[in-house]
Amino acid sequence: MPPLPLRHRLMRALYTLTMYLVTPVILYRLAARGLRLRGYFRRWLERFGHFNGPEQPGAVWVHAVSVGEVNAAAPLVDALRKRYAQRRMVVTTVTPTGSDRVRQLWGEQVFHVYLPYDLPAAVRRFLDRIRPAIAVIMETEIWPNLYFECDRRGIPIVLANARLSEKSLRGYGPARPLASAAAQRIHVVAAQSRADAERFLELGVDPSRVEVVGNLKFDQRLPEGIRDEAARRREAWGAQRPVWIAASTHEGEEWPVIEAHARILRRFPDALLLVAPRHPERFRPMTQLCRGHGFATATRSEERLPGRSTQCFVIDSLGELVSFLACADVAFVGGSLDPIGGHNVLEPAALGVPVLVGPHTFNFTEATDLLLDRKAALRIHDTQSLAQAVQQLLANAERRAEMGHNAAAAVASERGALERTLRRIEALLDP
Repeated sequence: MPPLPLRHRLMRALYTLTMYLVTPVILYRLAARGLRLRGYFRRWLERFGHFNGPEQPGAVWVHAVSVGEVNAAAPLVDALRKRYAQRRMVVTTVTPTGSDRVRQLWGEQVFHVYLPYDLPAAVRRFLDRIRPAIAVIMETEIWPNLYFECDRRGIPIVLANARLSEKSLRGYGPARPLASAAAQRIHVVAAQSRADAERFLELGVDPSRVEVVGNLKFDQRLPEGIRDEAARRREAWGAQRPVWIAASTHEGEEWPVIEAHARILRRFPDALLLVAPRHPERFRPMTQLCRGHGFATATRSEERLPGRSTQCFVIDSLGELVSFLACADVAFVGGSLDPIGGHNVLEPAALGVPVLVGPHTFNFTEATDLLLDRKAALRIHDTQSLAQAVQQLLANAERRAEMGHNAAAAVASERGALERTLRRIEALLDP
């Protein structure tokens, strides 16, 4: 790429200065989060590029921000590990929960470290240590200093499972020219949808580098034996009990979920609610909320599984959501009643579980619209409509089966993003 124009160099200098100035604030936030989640207290030096790097150069490096991105990246990482077994695999995250998920999936089979803050010296130290042959960045992460340094070193960048919402595009604001200059350093944008591709073009990415490949989340494979395990669990707590799950809930959605369950219990007294808060710091408050409402409540960390008299079961663990989704008759996917943008609707859909979503699904627009169009999902708007939708589906096994069949078929019809993404990566690593 040609050198940055003077205006962009000045913007990058101002951006870098701002990053240095806000670093103390970031550290304060890390410390505050560490009071609730101890993982934030550990490995601080990694966030500034200080760590012992892998032994060999030419690594395949995949960056995934947190748990959701790690799960989406899993089939891609597995395929890359198989295709490039002679190369070291490096997986970076930003959050401790993402780090824990990497350890659960691959243990010591990949080299894991936190991605450093976007400070020039930290980025240089990081790249000096991992010495990647390629950078595969999941979804929407555009860090100017990191991208410019990769470009300077000749490290090709692939933005995999790339998505860019209209809100995110507008969010660059005055920094958009700098974001555009950084995005022009990307060698491949493997976009989830045509709308995402159009927005990357609007950001300034060369059209020859943008391809619509689909959503990698369609290619996530179900764990072996998951349905048999779900059947055994349901047998233990009552095979005929109606069960619904509230997955990846946020703080503002906890009370509506509890209120909806109270209404559901009036019609189905033996109904069981499985609830999985999105963030670990909400595990204990969610448990307290259930018990404070008078529900017989158990947790994954204490009782391990619900009993026959359990009314609410809090999944206060990471990496186990899919196994509990398989146990449910109906799944409400959180982050959609609150204006978070929604979370992954494809996991319950792949399992053949009818999906409920709130009004805010802009992070998963195409996937949500697909399920709604295929009559595999319903949109709800508040506590009352959530309770009504769950009650109607629990009362109608035929409709549940039809929606579940439509959901699984919709997911199966959209697979293929993994192979298309791999082809673009291989073209860079095996020219």
